[in-house]
Amino acid sequence: MADRLEARALGLRRTGRWLLRQVSFSLDTGFCVILGPNGAGKSTLLRLLSGEWRPAEGDVLLKGVPLERYSLAQLALERAFLPQQRSLAFAYTAREVVALGRLPHQRHRPQNHEDQVRIEWALEQTGASGLAQRPYFSLSGGERARIDLARVLAQDAPILLLDEPTNHLDPRQQLEVLALARRLAQEGRLVLAALHDLNLAALFAERILFLKSGQLAALGSPDQLLKPALLQEVYGVPFEVIEQAGRRLVLPALPPDGQ
Repeated sequence: MADRLEARALGLRRTGRWLLRQVSFSLDTGFCVILGPNGAGKSTLLRLLSGEWRPAEGDVLLKGVPLERYSLAQLALERAFLPQQRSLAFAYTAREVVALGRLPHQRHRPQNHEDQVRIEWALEQTGASGLAQRPYFSLSGGERARIDLARVLAQDAPILLLDEPTNHLDPRQQLEVLALARRLAQEGRLVLAALHDLNLAALFAERILFLKSGQLAALGSPDQLLKPALLQEVYGVPFEVIEQAGRRLVLPALPPDGQ
């Protein structure tokens, strides 16, 4: 069972502007997708929840304990974070990059058989086994994205925080990655992912968290939240929501001719 992650009146202020303000919610197991327009605070929220950034106000709690009470080593065993911008300074192979995810488990021991099993499992789950021996810098954007996700999976944490995990992926790979996220959540993890695509969220999310202008606009199920009125409130444009073959299709509404 994944540990409860809670935001209490969370806020971050940078260069005289609030990027996030008074955001409060509590999540445990399941697949929750963060949605909202550009600049709404999706990446900021994930960085605060991961402990990478410290809030200007409020708290993030894990197991009821503020994140700042955890050491970095303890935190690395509790949550894994996939940032939107990823970079490496060394010429690793793809497998060596994935192996970095095992470092939190190797503080007082060398790599063992369990580490090797988790690395191979992570590569297989992301469809990246065939990339393992290639230099990371030689990979395409989509290939790097799969290796980066495999590194996060190899960390084997109960909480996964994923910032745009479908970036650079083709449609089939996007579906595979989000199906994997949903499956991991069903196995007892909390998976929290920031996305832009409303229809992918409609297909896979168990809960949706809407941000608008750095504030929490809504939190609930796709059935509750993917409604034209709320979507227009969040994004500032009209939407149509079409039920088709038991699925929900979300489309920006076309303005009348001549407008």
